[in-house]
Amino acid sequence: MTTLKTRLQSPDIVTAPGVYDAFSALLVAQAGFDAAYLSGASIAYTRFGRPDIGLLSLDDVAHVTGSIRERVGLHLIVDADTGFGNALNVQRTVRLLERAGASAIQLEDQTSPKRCGHLDGKTLVPAAEMAGKIRAAVDARRSADTLVVARTDAVAVEGLDAALDRMDRYADAGADVLFVEALRTPADMATALKRLAPRAPMLANMVEGGKTPILPAAELQALGYRIAIFPGGTVRALSFALQGYLASLRQHGTTEPWWPQMLQFDQLNQLIGTPEMLAQGKKYD
Repeated sequence: MTTLKTRLQSPDIVTAPGVYDAFSALLVAQAGFDAAYLSGASIAYTRFGRPDIGLLSLDDVAHVTGSIRERVGLHLIVDADTGFGNALNVQRTVRLLERAGASAIQLEDQTSPKRCGHLDGKTLVPAAEMAGKIRAAVDARRSADTLVVARTDAVAVEGLDAALDRMDRYADAGADVLFVEALRTPADMATALKRLAPRAPMLANMVEGGKTPILPAAELQALGYRIAIFPGGTVRALSFALQGYLASLRQHGTTEPWWPQMLQFDQLNQLIGTPEMLAQGKKYD
């Protein structure tokens, strides 16, 4: 399989559904996608039942990254929040996540504790500090095929022009992919692309109900984006399905009315590869 760096040289946009564990990543791979986005928010939702307000640790993210990489070969973009500290912490973060199997590592310029990019009340570190963290990340990676994604949350705090100025500094520091979070309009998206796309591949974040207009991947590609992530859609779809399932079970006292909308025992075992693993184990009897 090609690296994500090589994949970005092809004309087709990289569409990366959000994942939060090895099972969700397996489903993404089986659906035919070649990339996934390990969402810090989705880990917080599913691991802790808590919001995306900086509760994750580096160990949490590294553990999930390793579990996913052991199961699937997807290009894996990993949300590393603020890098979990200063420039030296960022270097440790990059080394651990790269060893765990990240194809790309995303760092953002919020202060700690951070919060979801589509929540209000964000605060930022100085642009110079973030540029130093990007340089530290680039220096720490063992392979140039491991990409560093620089994200700015400055649109909501300092305005669009300041956000683009920050991204120029992060590109100068060596960022491989640029991510301007929470752009408000298609016009703002076009402005950002015109200035930044010649410098590095641009990433679009599609959050259902968030601050950025939701556009299909084909339209984002036509605008000039190279990566489209749908980070929380997986958890939102799962939550909706589980609410319906649980309401039905409580009403009927049985899962039978829900059977057409769920996998049976054998179907789930086929999905996760139980027959193949049992057959493999017999070789060692």
